[in-house]
Amino acid sequence: MADIRLIVGLGNPGPEYDNTRHNAGEWFLNQLADTFNTPLKPESKFFGKTARVTIAGHDVRLLYPTTFMNKSGQAVAALANFYRIEPEQILVAFDELDLPPGVAKYKIGGSSSQNGIRDIVAKLGNNKDFLRLRIGIGHPGHKSRVTGHVLGKPPADEKMAIESVIDEAVRCTEILLKNDLKQAQNRLHSFKA
Repeated sequence: MADIRLIVGLGNPGPEYDNTRHNAGEWFLNQLADTFNTPLKPESKFFGKTARVTIAGHDVRLLYPTTFMNKSGQAVAALANFYRIEPEQILVAFDELDLPPGVAKYKIGGSSSQNGIRDIVAKLGNNKDFLRLRIGIGHPGHKSRVTGHVLGKPPADEKMAIESVIDEAVRCTEILLKNDLKQAQNRLHSFKA
C-alpha cells in the first residue's frame, strides 16, 4: 500500500495557460479534486491552491502551486514541511515531452529536464525520491520548438488523448492508495487512449 500524503499537479498560473500542454499536471489535479467533490482553495502560506481529500481511506492533501512552473518547489516544500510530509509520500503530476499524448507513466526518482521537477528536487534538499506521474504531451521534434509546444494548446485529438489518460490516472490513484504502486503501474502503463 502506497503511503501518499500529498499529490501535486504542476502548471503555470493564469487563464492564458489554462489549456496549454504545460498545465497537464494541473488538469490531473483538478480532475482528482472534482472526482472527490472538493474544490481547491487559495492558501497563500503554501503559495498555491489546496484541498484535503480522503482516497481509499487515506488523508491526502492536494496542491496546485500558483507560482510559475520553475518555482514549484517553493509551494511543495512549504506544504510538505508544515505537515511533516516526507518526499517518499509525495506524488507530483506533470507534462512529459518524452511520452506521446494519451500515455502516462509512474516513476520514482531519477533526473528530469522538467523545470518544475528540478525545482522541487532542489527545494526538498536534493531529494529525488518522490513519485512522479508523467503525463505525455509529445515532443515537437526539435528542441528549438519545445517552448512553443509546451506553452501551446494541443489540437482536439491530442487534448482528447491527454484527457482520457488523465481520467485513467485518476482511477489509478485510487488503486495506488488502496493497493500498491505495482498494481497502479500495471493498469496505467497498459492503458491505450
